[in-house]
Amino acid sequence: MKQVDYIIVGCGLASIAFCEQLRTNNITFIVFDDGSQQSSIVAAGLYNPVILKRFSEVWKAKEQLDIALPVYNRIEQDLNIKIDYKLRILRRFSSIEEQNLWFNATDKPKLEPFLSTELVKNNNDALDAPFGFGEVLHAGRLDTNALIDAYKDYLKQIKSLEESSFIYEKLQVLPHSLIYDDIETQQIVFAEGFGVKKNPYFNQIPLNGTKGEVLIIKAPKLNIDYGVKSSVFIIPIENDLYAVGATYNWADKTNQPTEEGKQELISKLKTFLRCDFEVVQHLAGIRPTVKDRRPLVGRHPEHQNLYVLNGLGTRGVMIAPYVAEKLYQFVENDKPLDSEINIKRFTY
Repeated sequence: MKQVDYIIVGCGLASIAFCEQLRTNNITFIVFDDGSQQSSIVAAGLYNPVILKRFSEVWKAKEQLDIALPVYNRIEQDLNIKIDYKLRILRRFSSIEEQNLWFNATDKPKLEPFLSTELVKNNNDALDAPFGFGEVLHAGRLDTNALIDAYKDYLKQIKSLEESSFIYEKLQVLPHSLIYDDIETQQIVFAEGFGVKKNPYFNQIPLNGTKGEVLIIKAPKLNIDYGVKSSVFIIPIENDLYAVGATYNWADKTNQPTEEGKQELISKLKTFLRCDFEVVQHLAGIRPTVKDRRPLVGRHPEHQNLYVLNGLGTRGVMIAPYVAEKLYQFVENDKPLDSEINIKRFTY
C-alpha cells in the first residue's frame, strides 16, 4: 500500500497552485488527471488587475498578485522554464467619454497603482484607435500551456502523476484515512474545474460553467509587443501569432469550438484591426464560473478529509495561488476560510 499525505484530482491552475503549497512544505502527494478539462489550456493566461469593461478593480487584485507572482517565479526557477511574461496592456478608447471615465478611475485609491495617467496615442496603422489608449500597469501573460506541460513532466519524474480518471466509486472513506486502489491518504482535494459536475461528493456546488472560445491568428503586419483590449483582447504570443478572445456562452457545456464563436470573434476583431490576418487555431473550454464570481473552496459537510478547490472563473492565473494558500492554511493550520470563498456560503 502506497502512502501519501494528499491525493489531488485535476492538474489545472488550481491544482498546480495547491501542489506548490505542499511541495514547498515537504508534504507528499499524488495527482490524478485524465486531461479532460480544457479551461486552463485554452486560457489566454492574462493577469490583469483591472476590469477593463467598466474601469473597476478586480476583487483582491493586490493580494492575489502579491501571492501569485512569487509562486510562478519559483516554478520558473525550480523547473527551469519561462512562463511569466510581463506585458503592457492598452485599453482602446472608443470615445472621449471613455477617456474621461478612465482618468476619473485613476483617482480611485485601489485603482491608482494599476492605471497610467498618461494617454497613449496610436501610432500603428494596423489598429483603428483615434481616441488612443489607457495603459494598465503590473499586468502580464502566463503561458498556461507551458506551465501545465512542464508541471506534468515534473510530476512524472517524481512519480506523483496518475494519468487516469479518478473513479469515485473506488474511494473508501474510513474513520481516519482514505483508501483509493493501492493508495492510502489523509486528504483529497478535488480541483477538477467543470469536471466537478461528475463528482458525487461535490456535484451540488453551484458551479455554472461558461464556455469560452479563443482564436490564434497570424498577423504579420500587426507587429505589436503589447496586449490590446477593445471589444476583444489581442495578446501577442510569438512569431506574428496572437491570441484573440474570448466568447462567453452560458448554454453550451461542450469543449468543441463552434463556427458561431469563431465568427463572433472575427467580427469583433475587425471593428478595430485594420490588417490582414489568418486564423491558425480555434480552441474552446468550459470556465468554472460561479454566480457571485467568487471561488468555491472548502470541506465536505460530512466527510472531514474531502475538500474542493474550484470556481476560479475567468481570472484563474491570479486567483489560483491565492485560494490554494487559503485552503492549505485551512487544512493544515486550522485557519478559517474567508466567508466570501467558503462553500458554506451556499446551502446545497
